[in-house]
Amino acid sequence: MDNLNNLKQIWLSADTTGLPNSAEIVRMAKRFRNEKLRKKILLIVAAVLLTVIMVGVMFLYQSEMITTRIGEVCMIISGGMLVYTNVSSIGRFYRYKDYSNREFLAFLEQTRANQIYYHQNTQVAGLIFSSAGLVLYLFETACIDLKAGLILYAITGALMMVVWLIIRPRAFKKHREKLEKTINQLHKISDQL
Repeated sequence: MDNLNNLKQIWLSADTTGLPNSAEIVRMAKRFRNEKLRKKILLIVAAVLLTVIMVGVMFLYQSEMITTRIGEVCMIISGGMLVYTNVSSIGRFYRYKDYSNREFLAFLEQTRANQIYYHQNTQVAGLIFSSAGLVLYLFETACIDLKAGLILYAITGALMMVVWLIIRPRAFKKHREKLEKTINQLHKISDQL
């Protein structure tokens, strides 16, 4: 009987401050899922819209140089990559319905691994295609009017540097920290249980 009292004392003395209750965990999981789905759907709609616009430009604008066509194709490929990766990611989030705590943790761990892979590989490939496409697309303008071309290339180069060196790393860091916070909270709860 003494062991039961000791166990009861340990149970009652466990520090549970800062731990969310079960309703908060369910709310956190649903909010995470819905927020990700909403962002991915908006990104897919924007990527499809921009890709369709680029296809329309391909048919409407009669370029004289092959570099313009190659640039258009590169930008369409990068839009297709963006749509494909987000549609496949949406499939994961739709399959995720009601997981247990451990299953949700495994889901978040897989999300973290996918996020790292996307940042290091897929996003780099997409940005290379879109950057190369933009540079090639503007080449015809630079050949027609050197001054306008130099201004366009200077602006484009500055924008690409901002995207590659500032926006991309900050966005990854922000998303990583948010995901890490969620994973750490759930690990804390799992360790208590």
